[in-house]
Amino acid sequence: MKKASLFLVATLLAFPVFAQNPIPKETPKSGAIEALDAEAFAPKPIDTSLAPTIIAFGSCNKMNMPQTMWQHVIANNPQLWVWLGDIIYADTTDMRALAAHYKRLKTTADYKKMRAKTQIIGVYDDHDYGINDGCGDYPLKKGAKKCLMDFLDVPMNSVLRKREGAYSSYTFGKGAQRIKVIVMDTRYFRDTLQKDPTKQRRYVPNMEGQMLGEQQWKWLEKELSSSTANLNILCSSVQVIADDHGYEKWGNFPNERKRLLSLITHTKPKNLLILSGDRHMAEVSKMQLEGLPYPLYDFTSSGMTHIRSGLVESNRFRVGDMIVKKNFGVLKISWNGDKPVVSLQARGHQNELFQEIVVRY
Repeated sequence: MKKASLFLVATLLAFPVFAQNPIPKETPKSGAIEALDAEAFAPKPIDTSLAPTIIAFGSCNKMNMPQTMWQHVIANNPQLWVWLGDIIYADTTDMRALAAHYKRLKTTADYKKMRAKTQIIGVYDDHDYGINDGCGDYPLKKGAKKCLMDFLDVPMNSVLRKREGAYSSYTFGKGAQRIKVIVMDTRYFRDTLQKDPTKQRRYVPNMEGQMLGEQQWKWLEKELSSSTANLNILCSSVQVIADDHGYEKWGNFPNERKRLLSLITHTKPKNLLILSGDRHMAEVSKMQLEGLPYPLYDFTSSGMTHIRSGLVESNRFRVGDMIVKKNFGVLKISWNGDKPVVSLQARGHQNELFQEIVVRY
């Protein structure tokens, strides 16, 4: 049997979803990927030649609920959309079902419209990773990553396919107005959360656990220290700065949170902003790190199809309001020479502007 045939058989056995949706195959001369089912997988590398002026992002999008937010996202004409997890709420260990959920979103009319004109990057969170609050011990994490890569149309020859974990980075534009987007994977290598025995909160700090794993830490340090961008956007599926609540967050691993903040201070990337999701509400957190020449913001947008029940939650770092409405986030970026001015906008149905915080670096 030829090598190509052996590869095909092995792939079908590993991921049976493509028995219904034929797998992409390489053409022998060019090595390019031919997508036999373009709705499921239409490989295309991200075009980084131009820096976006409008970036939209969001998380927590249940496919069993109306997909009514996309038309309002499109109204902002974003050049880039960033997924921060809980893309489909598949909550399944069946890779065929997971891929089918992703395809259902890709074939939703308004999402298709956005996909046709907007570049899309991002990462999973637990409900599309495969298990609630899942982490590095999840036995099907490689399959979950592959389904995400297919959903994001990552080419088969991309380095993202070859390494462990779904972390990635992109530097957009040229010259003084470059923008770098760094997407961390807070699932693939993370240790187990520590439940609160008193049940007063869901989790208590795990002083020994890790979030990123050493391989990803080394990569992140290199990405931050080598960045030539004058605006750096660091993406995390869970909140980094907010630390008062008892749910998933970087603060569940205090030493890892301290390590991340110390790394940012040490590498001093120019004008770094954090984006996060997961919380079923929107808010902006802000802190001043000693040694960092600008304030650090964490803009959380979560709940495209559903929101939390409680209207009040403590966050000593919050600036502005806590918005408990279905929402998505928008960054509108302008420049004063090499200094970015970033409008942090929380928006919702009818493209209503709930809150705007302007950050001038």
